[in-house]
Amino acid sequence: MSDLQRSFAKAKLAGLPFDPPMPSTDLPDEDEHAEEADYLKPLPDPTQDDDSSSASSASSASSTGTIRPSPSKHLFARPKGYPSLKKSLDPLPWNDYFSQECYWANHRPTESITHHVYFVPPIGKAPLLVMHHGAGSSGLSFALFSLEIRKALPNCGLLSVDARGHGETTVSSLEASPNDGDPDLSLEVLSQDLAEVVGLAKTEMGWVEMPDIVLIGHSLGGAVVADLAVSGRLGKSVLGYAVLDVVEGSAMDALQSMQQYLATRPKTFPSLHSAIEWHTRTRTVRSTMSARISVPSLMRRVPASSNANDDHDETWTWRTELSKTEQYWSNWFNGLSSKFLSANGGKLLILAGTDRLDKELMIGQMQGKYQLQVFPEAGHFVQEDCAEKTAIAVADFVKRNDRAALVLPPKVGQMAEKANGLK
Repeated sequence: MSDLQRSFAKAKLAGLPFDPPMPSTDLPDEDEHAEEADYLKPLPDPTQDDDSSSASSASSASSTGTIRPSPSKHLFARPKGYPSLKKSLDPLPWNDYFSQECYWANHRPTESITHHVYFVPPIGKAPLLVMHHGAGSSGLSFALFSLEIRKALPNCGLLSVDARGHGETTVSSLEASPNDGDPDLSLEVLSQDLAEVVGLAKTEMGWVEMPDIVLIGHSLGGAVVADLAVSGRLGKSVLGYAVLDVVEGSAMDALQSMQQYLATRPKTFPSLHSAIEWHTRTRTVRSTMSARISVPSLMRRVPASSNANDDHDETWTWRTELSKTEQYWSNWFNGLSSKFLSANGGKLLILAGTDRLDKELMIGQMQGKYQLQVFPEAGHFVQEDCAEKTAIAVADFVKRNDRAALVLPPKVGQMAEKANGLK
């Protein structure tokens, strides 16, 4: 090599960097997007292992910057808490929705009753929402509703009762019962029970004065709260009342086929899961979540075998035999529309369809005597099927009638004095 060639080569080498560049470990943009797309796609079936997939995997493994995760790392496993595609039918506990479960004793001259209630005390001067369920149901039919309404009214109190003959409320008669031991479920007695439960809440909490009260009743419970409101037993503490999916006309018509409907229901279930499944499959309760809370409280366990050591041989049946309450049906709903329209306080009617309105309520609606909300997507148990919508409607109703939040406009004289003071 000539001296000229050596000089030229030295000059070229001197211009090169001292260390060669290391290969980049960052994925190109296109590879990043491709890997994101692969992550979002459904995972391939591990049982499929054809030649094309094997060749693709081998090619991918040999590519620079590609990482093959070990199957033992479970990188594609769903995180805990991810909702299962298959809905669970496991019962849910009451304490996810109420803070207290109470048994309040109430002694009368002819009977002793222990009221079973679910309770959340009000905070400060917030109102107390008193809830009464329908026939054959329980206080837990308002569980999901209670969870939702506390999002809108976090300080409000909640009192959801089990009526006599329902849930875990028990009655011990001190005299011979005219109903062969069955509880008296007449409207007058149920209304008195609800008033006394509110009084027991005042005693248990040590309230000097009763908080503002909003009565809420579903079906039979609607008839109970309307009767209690019109009776005036709770005085001026009642801000208003809400009746859920019951009106006199349609209720009286439905009673004609009630026994036929009850005859089609299963008498027993092999498990609580089976009872929950029946309620959701027949769309009696359209919310699986609510059914998991409320349905177990409707059932009682009946051992199907005399073998006490056999835990698996059992059945579940209804706590309340509705067919035995037929003597009270017309008593429950007769005069309901008139009571609803005439009692003092704000009035809210929530229905699953406008076809349920009878003539008296249609006239009252045109006269603006009450607020009407319709949820056509709901079944009869509107507070369970549409818990969030029902809670929003009730929360707006409470705010509209809340005396603590009511701000009156200044009087004309006060406005004139203020104006003169500014001059």
